[in-house]
Amino acid sequence: MSGSNNNSGFATRAIHHGYDPLEHNGALVPPVYQTATFAFPTVEYGAACFAGEEAGHFYSRISNPTLALLEQRMASLEGGEAGLALASGMGAITATLWTLLRPGDEVLVGRTLYGCTFAFLHHGIGEFGVKVRHVDMSDVQAVAAAINDNTRVIYFETPANPNMQMADIAAVATLAHQHGINVVVDNTYCTPYLQRPLEMGADLVVHSATKYLSGHGDITAGLVVGRKALVDRIRLEGLKDMTGAVMSPHDAALLMRGMKTLTLRMERHCSNAQAIAEYLEQQPEVELINYPGLPGFAQYELAKRQMRMPGGMIAFELKGGIAAGRRFMNALQLFSRAVSLGDAESLAQHPASMTHSSYTPEERAQYGISEGLVRLSVGLEDLDDLLADIQQALKACA
Repeated sequence: MSGSNNNSGFATRAIHHGYDPLEHNGALVPPVYQTATFAFPTVEYGAACFAGEEAGHFYSRISNPTLALLEQRMASLEGGEAGLALASGMGAITATLWTLLRPGDEVLVGRTLYGCTFAFLHHGIGEFGVKVRHVDMSDVQAVAAAINDNTRVIYFETPANPNMQMADIAAVATLAHQHGINVVVDNTYCTPYLQRPLEMGADLVVHSATKYLSGHGDITAGLVVGRKALVDRIRLEGLKDMTGAVMSPHDAALLMRGMKTLTLRMERHCSNAQAIAEYLEQQPEVELINYPGLPGFAQYELAKRQMRMPGGMIAFELKGGIAAGRRFMNALQLFSRAVSLGDAESLAQHPASMTHSSYTPEERAQYGISEGLVRLSVGLEDLDDLLADIQQALKACA
């Protein structure tokens, strides 16, 4: 097919976009350009590349043909003008925010964030003259009240890690653009198959591609997608000069391999998670459960409007609190006790002692991360086996 056909369906573009085998000696799988530097045919050509007058590659910290294909493909899936590949999700986040913010600026962020993002904001960029303020992104009026003349960026996750709180992307973006503010959305939980923030008005999307986009837990990777002018700035400032968070060509190839099955995997993640959430909701041991696919979820209507399907992540709390949660997790046999998410394997973790331990107990309480919260990343195993594992683990909490 034509490698640049943006009118094809999502799954077709995830497999084919940007690549024509006949232009690469018939190789069905894109080649891996495992090189750090590139030769110039002339001095003049090399100078033009460095000046930005030629689009050629000259050093893999800045661009590489394998990464360029990944970037084009991801931009197509997210509905953006350009993409940028980085070495990790945190590389994507830090390169973006270092580029967009300067001392004296202010960034509004969600009340609940991934623990390392929280740490970067408060112990990284926040110590270099950027003011960080948390706001309830589910309340657009609260966001409006928090904006001032120094606000340059609004950053949030939706659903948020780990408590699943959601933000109305279109409403926040409309508000932000009235004030000339850039909106950055972490779309890791959803991937572009379930949710496309750029189409709702966001300026940039960031991903930990380690998770669902890769889907196999064998690489670390990050991506940024958005308007070309912004992405070009992040490439030349946040990536090239500030973080150097470069994705390897080999990891880019593995990531593109994983993305070929994204549609199939997300369908299975979501169907398994929906069934497990419905089961947990009925169990007497469960105190509360947050899952966008349950009618009892506080933002159920927003989830239906904003997401294609409710995702593969579940947050819940047992009536026995943190002690019961630990007994439950230790009793699991098929679910692995591990951080990360989006793998083929089902994972369970305790945010307060693991991914969100960078928050103090007081901060966790303030920002909606309870000490007893358990987070499940529902994998691709047979549903009956997953339900049997949860059932026997719940008995250990009695």
